[in-house]
Amino acid sequence: MGSITLRDVNKSFGEVTIIPKLSLQIDEGEFVVFVGPSGCGKSTLLRLIAGLEDVTSGEIQIDGRNATELPPAKRRLSMVFQSYALYPHMSVRGNIAFPLKMAGEDKAVIEKKVADAARILNLTSYLDRKPRQLSGGQRQRVAIGRAIVRQPTAFLFDEPLSNLDAALRVNMRLEISELHHQLKTTMIYVTHDQVEAMTMADKIVVLNAGNIEQVGSPLELYHKPRNRFVAGFIGSPKMNFAEGAEAKKYGAAAIGVRPEHMNLSTTGGDWSGTVTVAEHLGSDTFLHVQADGIGLVTARASGEFAVRHGDRVYMTPEPGRIHRFDAAGLAI
Repeated sequence: MGSITLRDVNKSFGEVTIIPKLSLQIDEGEFVVFVGPSGCGKSTLLRLIAGLEDVTSGEIQIDGRNATELPPAKRRLSMVFQSYALYPHMSVRGNIAFPLKMAGEDKAVIEKKVADAARILNLTSYLDRKPRQLSGGQRQRVAIGRAIVRQPTAFLFDEPLSNLDAALRVNMRLEISELHHQLKTTMIYVTHDQVEAMTMADKIVVLNAGNIEQVGSPLELYHKPRNRFVAGFIGSPKMNFAEGAEAKKYGAAAIGVRPEHMNLSTTGGDWSGTVTVAEHLGSDTFLHVQADGIGLVTARASGEFAVRHGDRVYMTPEPGRIHRFDAAGLAI
């Protein structure tokens, strides 16, 4: 089990609407990521599902049952926060076991569930340590372990990797993805980082000002964005846009081309410009180019493409990779 259905869910604080009416279906066992810029309503939506916020109107169903009025403890959901929220005076064992003790579970059952969670999360050798003796990644694993032992219908993650450095974030992304494959439990994950969304999700929900802009798999959103907002948000580096005469040639109000979908040359091409910054990353080089008549354009080249600040370059969009948008920003 683990399906979650939102029907015309709305959240307002007085006259201020945070979540206009939206509906969403999350199927059993899916890894769904809510993604969008800061203030788009993704964490509020997660808190509504968890029961930490009350809906203003609409209905939330969990496994086909109306859970709109249920308190958080009755929804059988486990939440992992950005802050680890660990008890500093307790050991790892004590932190993981805490919700089971509060529920009055038998001691033998608690010991088995804690041992199982520790094994899954590679925490067995750390069970007697205090949180202050752990790294950030290990602390987050403890917080996840505390959620696992409750055997919830679904896991809710609220930007759980934001406090970790870049290397640890990559490791934890892999660990959470592997955890999903092991447990096969529904997971809803909130992040503003579209790279996390692209690498982890079965299904991405792109939010903007409380509205759902598009729902789909990572590759669906990458290849077929519904509108200019999704096109510009999904993909790293971001999609380039051109308007005016350049877009009219393609019968559009605006066109979009991803940095990786342009052929570069130092001798000739459709667009020309001057390199302002060249980021040499080894296998790739990202060029930031002040393109004539277009503005700042980002292009991805091979690591061997030898250019530097001030050089002239030429860029030709791949014909089948050009995205067209109408005046309202919708994909044509």
